Amino acid sequence: MKIRKIHLFLLSVLSGLILALAWPENGFPGLLFIGFVPLLFLEDYMTRNRDQFLKFSTLFYSYPAFFTWNLLTTWWIYNSTFMGAVMAVVLNSLFLAVVFQAFSWAKRRLPTKFAGYLALISFWIAFEYLHLNWVLTWPWLTVGNGFCSYYMWVQWYEYTGVLGGTLWVLVANILIFEAIRSTKDERRKTKLISPFRYFAISLFWIGIPIIASNIIYNNYTEKSDPVNFVVVQPNVDPYSEQYSLPPSNVVGRIMDLAGPELDSTTNFLVAPESAIQESMWENDMSTFATLRMLREIITAYPKLNILIGGSTFKAYEKGGPITRTARKFTNSDGYYDAYNTAILINSSDSLQLYHKSKLTPGVEAMPSFRWSKWLENYAIDLGGTVGSLGTDNLRKVYAPAGGVPVSPIICYESAFGEFFAEFVRNGAQVMIIITNDGWWGNTPGHRQHFAFAHLRAIESRRSIARSANTGISAFIDQRGDAHDVTEYWVPAVIKGELNANKEITFYVTYGDYIARIAVLLTALLLLVSFGLSIFAGRKMGAG
Repeated sequence: MKIRKIHLFLLSVLSGLILALAWPENGFPGLLFIGFVPLLFLEDYMTRNRDQFLKFSTLFYSYPAFFTWNLLTTWWIYNSTFMGAVMAVVLNSLFLAVVFQAFSWAKRRLPTKFAGYLALISFWIAFEYLHLNWVLTWPWLTVGNGFCSYYMWVQWYEYTGVLGGTLWVLVANILIFEAIRSTKDERRKTKLISPFRYFAISLFWIGIPIIASNIIYNNYTEKSDPVNFVVVQPNVDPYSEQYSLPPSNVVGRIMDLAGPELDSTTNFLVAPESAIQESMWENDMSTFATLRMLREIITAYPKLNILIGGSTFKAYEKGGPITRTARKFTNSDGYYDAYNTAILINSSDSLQLYHKSKLTPGVEAMPSFRWSKWLENYAIDLGGTVGSLGTDNLRKVYAPAGGVPVSPIICYESAFGEFFAEFVRNGAQVMIIITNDGWWGNTPGHRQHFAFAHLRAIESRRSIARSANTGISAFIDQRGDAHDVTEYWVPAVIKGELNANKEITFYVTYGDYIARIAVLLTALLLLVSFGLSIFAGRKMGAG
C-alpha cells in the first residue's frame, strides 16, 4: 500500500505524542511500551520503499517524533533560559533522530531481523549512556526515567538501574510492532498463531517485571538504624532575592524555620543548594560571617551536623598547577576556581566540602576543548557565578559528628544513577539531596526532578533527605516512598527519621553494566554493518 509522505510525518508526530503522554509527572508510563511503534512502522515502510526516499530520510522523518516528545516534556526550561530551552529541544531531538537513522542504516545491512533490532536497542542505550557522561549531558529523557512516578513498577532497578527500564521499553515496542505487522503480512495468512504468539510474549515481557516489582516492594523491610533530620525549605526567590539579599538574612530565615525543630537528638540540619551567597574563599573559610552564625548553633547542639549549599572559590598559588576551569583574576596574574559547594559544619574545627561535579550544560559547564574557551562568554547567566565551574574527582562521603556516613548530591546530579551509586559504593549510608528548583517556576520541571529521587532510592536502597529552596522537600525511604512532602513556593521545615543502610545493591556494585554491554554491541554491529556494506559495494562493482 502506497503511503503519502505527509502520512509518514503524522506517524512520526504520533510517536512523539504517545511518548509525551507517557511522561511524568502526569503521564501514564504504560504508553511507553507503544511509543516507538509508529516510528518502527515509518522506518519499515521507508526500508521497503528505499527508491522513494533520499539517503537521510529516516532522520528527517523521525525528527518530528523526537521534537514533539522533547518540546511537550521539557518546555519548562524556558522559565530560566529561553535560548537554553531552544537548544535543549532542538539538539536533543537531533541526537535521537541520528540514533534512529543509524539503526535504520545498520538494519538494512545486517543479515537478520534480530540483528537489526539488536542494533536499535544497542545504539539507543549506548547513546543514553553517552548522554549521561559528556559535556552536553541531558539525562531527562532517558527512557527508563519514564517510570519515576510509577516507581512501584520498577523496584528491580536495584539490579539494572534506569537503563534496564530503557531495555524493557524498547524490547516491548519491538514485540508489539512485530505482532501488529505480522497480522497484516500476506505471507502469514496461514500462520495466524504468529501474531498471537507475539502478543503473548509482549504481555509476559511487560507484565512479569511489574508483578515481580510489586512483590519486591511489598516484601522490602528496612532495618532500623535511625538518623534524625531537620530539613529546611526557605523559599528564597532565585530571581529577585537569592543574589540580592544579605547572606546573613538568608541564614536568619533558615534558622527561624529550623530553630523550633532542633533538639539534642537532631543529627542533621539540611538547607538547600546555593543558600549562602557570601563568595567564600576556601583558602580561609573562617573569616565569613554566615559560617560563624551557623557555628553558633553547633555550640548549643554539639552533636549537630549542618549541611548547606553555597558558592565558594579557591585561589591557586602563583606559578602552580591550575585546572582547565581556572579563571584569571581581572587585576593580577593569579588564577582561581569557582564552585557550587555542599558544606558540612559540625563541632570539628575543619569544614567538609564537596564540589558539584555533574554540572548543568550551558550554565555551569561549557565545552572543554582548548579551542572552545571562547564559548565561556556565552554561558547562560542565572545570577551568581557564570561560566564553567570547578568539580571534584572524588565522590566524597562525609564523616559527621556522632552519626552515620552521608553524602551530598547537588541538584542536577540526582538525575544520574551511576554517579549517585558511586557515593554509596564509597560508604554513604544515607543520601542528602540539596537543590534550588525555583528557576523553573511551578511547572512539571521541578516535579519531574523530585520524582527522579524515587529511582535513586530504589537503585541504591538508600534513604534520602531532600532539601529544595522551594518545592519539593521531603524524606524518601528505601522503597522510594516519599514522606512529609512540602508544597511549592511555601517556606517550610520538616522533621523526621530516616534509616541508614550498609547493604550494597547489585546496581551499586556494577553500575550501568547494561550500557557497557550496549557499547560493545554497538561497536561490533557497526563494524559488521560497515564490513557488509563495503563487501556489497565491491560485489556490485565487480558485477
